[in-house]
Amino acid sequence: MSGRRRVLVLGGTTEARELARRLATAPEVDVTSSLAGRVRDPVLPEGEVRVGGFGGEAGLARWLIEQSIHRVIDATHPFAATISSHAAQAAAQVHVPLLVLRRPAWVPGVGDRWHAVGSLQQAARILPRVGRRVLLTTGRQGVDAFAHLDDLAFVVRTVDPPDVPLPRQHTLLFDRGPYTLDGELGLMVRHGIDVVVTKNSGGQATAAKLEAAQRLGIPVVMVSRPAPPEGVPVVDTVEDVLSWLDRGPV
Repeated sequence: MSGRRRVLVLGGTTEARELARRLATAPEVDVTSSLAGRVRDPVLPEGEVRVGGFGGEAGLARWLIEQSIHRVIDATHPFAATISSHAAQAAAQVHVPLLVLRRPAWVPGVGDRWHAVGSLQQAARILPRVGRRVLLTTGRQGVDAFAHLDDLAFVVRTVDPPDVPLPRQHTLLFDRGPYTLDGELGLMVRHGIDVVVTKNSGGQATAAKLEAAQRLGIPVVMVSRPAPPEGVPVVDTVEDVLSWLDRGPV
């Protein structure tokens, strides 16, 4: 990378924090990590941190120009479709190169009993046919998609309390990964869980629930992740991002 570069990392993920850590000590790089501010006590990355929205596509475009940003890395959660869309449009508008960093999606293995669905609403529709005691690990946003399922019992695991309607029969469990296999097995047995609902976030920090479900013979309702913005290059490791920054966009 020739000359000093200002890099914006749209973060909130493990990969974003690792990228910020690497860039914070890189010569000729000034890195700023942006967090949406939806988690009350986020794990902060190294380097400069900005918390809060930009004001949509137009606001982000203005900010990129005002801060003289040379490169943008979208390392947000795989389901953060809105900010990813805004980033793609804003970067294109002001001609700042953009790269998407997405951890690989989970794939079912031998013995897994997955029901793939395209949305939380589809998950709620099929859920009464799959199980009665649900471990819901889709995050606090969107829990209201299941609020009408009065005959099902839910263990709702989130980092922060949901601010939307909850199912009538629910137990709130506030926790943050990474999780262990023994811990997930114990949780499912203790609560009599017979179905897991999750988003296909990928990564190792929360994957133990899938192995636990497989070992216990519990089906998983898996919400497929949205596609990244069209026309934007996508990589799946921090090393790939660093290589892209070194050689410039292709």
